[in-house]
Amino acid sequence: MEEKIEAIRKWLGTGSINIFGFPMSGKDTQGVKLAEALGGKLLSSGIIIRANEAEQHKKLTDKGNLIPTDIFYEWVLPYFERSDLKDSPLVLSSIGRWFGEEDTVMETAERTGHPIKAAVLLNISEADVLARFQKLQFLNDRGERQDDKDLNVFQVRLDEFREKTMPVLEHYKALGLLVNVNGDQSREEVFEDIVNKLYEFSQK
Repeated sequence: MEEKIEAIRKWLGTGSINIFGFPMSGKDTQGVKLAEALGGKLLSSGIIIRANEAEQHKKLTDKGNLIPTDIFYEWVLPYFERSDLKDSPLVLSSIGRWFGEEDTVMETAERTGHPIKAAVLLNISEADVLARFQKLQFLNDRGERQDDKDLNVFQVRLDEFREKTMPVLEHYKALGLLVNVNGDQSREEVFEDIVNKLYEFSQK
């Protein structure tokens, strides 16, 4: 495993890997693990957006919808410019979820020295996603996130992914950058699958 991680690290340089998946597919969880393994930093659009909503007392995602593209550009893209990230590889958690945003995201990443070298899709069925949602209602381990507590809001998030994010993934696929991973496994198995698939991809 370590040899594969080291090979990925050398291939990636200060580039980026963008992780996508349905809500509750484990994007941030796996993003944190991958960033730590590669000696990099995690940029999560969800975390950045929720922080800005709290700071500015705005509710843009409370109904499950994606934020407007202009606000996404204003809030999220400046993070690529941060001096503390300059020499680090980046793991992105769904940066650019709305079809049409991906080109600007890729251009920004390239310009700031973090070219996107792969897009990882954590594949999990909607039935399994809903099962995870129901389980979390008992465990209550998502903190105060209201979008993970209301089934109607959560359904909107699933609809948004299908309608707006799936075309983004098709774009990455057309560019030859999409890496598919089985997300319906234990966290440890998913991480191992990510490493194996990225290693194979890096050797092409």
